[in-house]
Amino acid sequence: MQDTPPRQKILIVEDEMALRQVLSFFLKQNDYEVLEASNGQEAIRIIAELEPQLIILDLVMRPVSGWEVLHWLRDQQLLSRIPVLVVSALVRLQEQMHGFEEGAIEYVTKPTRPSLIVERVKDILSLSTEQRIMLRHKHLDDQRKTIENVFAPPPEGFAY
Repeated sequence: MQDTPPRQKILIVEDEMALRQVLSFFLKQNDYEVLEASNGQEAIRIIAELEPQLIILDLVMRPVSGWEVLHWLRDQQLLSRIPVLVVSALVRLQEQMHGFEEGAIEYVTKPTRPSLIVERVKDILSLSTEQRIMLRHKHLDDQRKTIENVFAPPPEGFAY
């Protein structure tokens, strides 16, 4: 009899129960062990106890926000071991860039398809630690370039 490898643990941190349940269903269908938290306070407790392989994190929650969870992960030096996929309704480029600066490896805006989240989870978990760091830096560079282009003055001779 062969031992099956343990399933990878994914923590979903989302205050909207319906979205949390849908993501949980899709991840379980793809053979992940799913942990759930409805706020950042629960998330920190679960992370400390069970150390998931990846965190899907909403940013706007109470009493402890996703931003605070990112800060805690950074303070505990866990971001190199536990990648964070942000799924948030915050859509401004500056907010997305801030998410990458705080340690997120990926930032997906709501609403989104659950199948896209599962694809991103698979992709992220297939990367080495070094590849994850490179991906996060690439996302940061891409966001900076986009912001520079948006706020760059129009070329000379350009008329609206």
